[in-house]
Amino acid sequence: MNKIKLQSILDASITKNAIFGTVACIHRGEETWLGASGNLSVQQPYFIASTTKLYVTAILLDLQQENKLSLHDPIAPFLPPFIVNGLHVYNGTDYSNTLTIAQLLSNTSGLPDYFEDNKANGKSLLEELTTGKDRSWTFEEAIALAKTMKPKFAPGQKGKAHYSDTNFQLLEKIIETITGTTFETALEKSILHPLGLKNTYLFNNPDDTLPATVYYKNKPHNIPKAMSSFRADGGIVSTAEDTMTFIKAFFNGYFFPKEYLQQMQQWNRVMFPLEYGLGIMRFKLPGIFSPFSSMPEFIGHSGLSGAFAYYCPSKDTYITGTVNQIHNPGLSYRLMLRLVNKL
Repeated sequence: MNKIKLQSILDASITKNAIFGTVACIHRGEETWLGASGNLSVQQPYFIASTTKLYVTAILLDLQQENKLSLHDPIAPFLPPFIVNGLHVYNGTDYSNTLTIAQLLSNTSGLPDYFEDNKANGKSLLEELTTGKDRSWTFEEAIALAKTMKPKFAPGQKGKAHYSDTNFQLLEKIIETITGTTFETALEKSILHPLGLKNTYLFNNPDDTLPATVYYKNKPHNIPKAMSSFRADGGIVSTAEDTMTFIKAFFNGYFFPKEYLQQMQQWNRVMFPLEYGLGIMRFKLPGIFSPFSSMPEFIGHSGLSGAFAYYCPSKDTYITGTVNQIHNPGLSYRLMLRLVNKL
């Protein structure tokens, strides 16, 4: 790896109105490079947002390995009746009791997204937060809000997927039911302690000022109440180095047989150019849409905060980091492509 060129790419990514700080970690073969620029350092913890979903996937597949669940299990036995009742009613048919863990994990449940889909007032919770109004919510409130929205399709409908944080709010409670512990404890037991991740934790205290404040456009966007409410759908704080340790374990058979990855890659389009499999995301931009000389495939996950954790099969390379910017999701992908194409 040409570490000078990689660092120069990070430095060049810093702009006056978009990226104010970035950090990246790249691992290929026996080499690992870690760099930062702007107002972030390599040691700075940051919100990994929806990259958290990979950790949920790892826990669930680990529980399946222990024969504590099957991904084909219906979710109803693991949740209180008041949560399941009326959860998924589509075109007059109630599918609430037939929803499965796999459908939640693959975003093929058809459930609306309590966070990004519009509420009755025509605005989403995301839109409200980007105006600067911080607020918290409970699991029960998130599900109650989702129940006011219309499902997108019947569960498991072929070729259909809808990215929904509601799925992962439900998966958190399923993990808690099966393990008999909190999600935070399950995370520590299954992932953080075994992998020695000392700088990774679930953000649950709005007074915690350790993570880097994310930006929305050209201003810091401080929403600690909301960040403490995401939990399994986006509440983990980590560093690029810790995330690298996790992502390598994820793709190399630590939590589940490596051969299972092929079955996880049954892709459905969720939002161009992103596709979703079984608890993992795929980014592959057609060459016609990009000035980059090479358009490799990335498998892993990214988050609204600009965080990313991906494996690039064609280059046998892992890449983690963040651009710490909410407004433009494309910034993190462009940075990943620039870095990987310099290897």
